[in-house]
Amino acid sequence: MESELIFKFIKFSLVGFSGLFIDFGLTYLLKERVRMNRFVANSLGFIAAVVSNYILNKIWTFSNNDPEVLVQFAKFFTISLGGLAINNLIIYLLEKRKMNFYVAKLIAIVVVVVWNFVMNYKYSFS
Repeated sequence: MESELIFKFIKFSLVGFSGLFIDFGLTYLLKERVRMNRFVANSLGFIAAVVSNYILNKIWTFSNNDPEVLVQFAKFFTISLGGLAINNLIIYLLEKRKMNFYVAKLIAIVVVVVWNFVMNYKYSFS
């Protein structure tokens, strides 16, 4: 059971890594090119990654066949919104300490990956 959990965490992390490209790419595009507020850009990048991550985690990480897709996605999205709040709070606090926005964002993502895995393992895909 423990090795299965570790394997799921590795898969979850790989899916999260793909979401990282979506998140950073969209955040950069909206913040730097469109000149959108950094927290709005960060939120939109995060949400786009959540949708991608849900689909990949449902199919690949958890091999989940739950027919209640909307209920399951609502759980996944709600957990992700909690992660988004944590993400923005960490960025805000680290930026106040004069840390680079993108370094702060990377640190926030690491923390949120652990939060998301534990919560989704226990609630969304159990």
